[in-house]
Amino acid sequence: MDLDKAIVGKIVINGEHFELLLDPDKAYAYLEGSKKDINNILVIEEVYKNAKKGERQSPSNIKKAFGTTDINIILKTILDKGEIQLTTEQRRKMIEKKRKQIIDFLARNCMDGQTNLPIPPLRIENAMQNIKYNIDPFKPVEQQAKEILEHLRKILPIKMASVIIQIKVPSDVAYKVYGYIKSLNPIKLEETQDGLIAQIEILAGIQGEVYDRLNKMTNGKVESKLLKVKE
Repeated sequence: MDLDKAIVGKIVINGEHFELLLDPDKAYAYLEGSKKDINNILVIEEVYKNAKKGERQSPSNIKKAFGTTDINIILKTILDKGEIQLTTEQRRKMIEKKRKQIIDFLARNCMDGQTNLPIPPLRIENAMQNIKYNIDPFKPVEQQAKEILEHLRKILPIKMASVIIQIKVPSDVAYKVYGYIKSLNPIKLEETQDGLIAQIEILAGIQGEVYDRLNKMTNGKVESKLLKVKE
């Protein structure tokens, strides 16, 4: 492709700059998940100190920083851990995707500290509009979610927690839910003449999801009880 259309992928290691010239569309496809390999992302097999000026990085600095001079390993490191110079539209799309992932993470991992109930994603989304936080398309979801949580605590009774719940299912429908309960790695699972009793630790925000599934599988023949909140 035309070098003028290439974008820069870069990373700083031990104070040294390492830059690559990348195909914008293929790099974006990899970053947003639709492209699973790194084939054809690199425009030219050269590691630069300053790509715009054409200043090449020294082999010794490359070896010291990455432990190798293999261009594919360097490329994957920069794609996974570095900063990619996306187009404005690509960046907007990635920020929007990351924002949704952060909301989902918070909704699954957090609860209302006053009611001990899950907080709907829409409530978290609306609250996020009232805080000052610039979502970074390259920073991990969990890291940003925890940073955002500190801001949300000022306007929402939100806390990150897991819960231990007790589930009782009568014997006539116990077989329907046994496999599902086992998949949740129960703390305690006991089969009695009356049915099945289990204690399970789950993320605070998925209580409703678990209860709904158990109710559907048993036609409502399930008893559930919140035993403990673990922050």
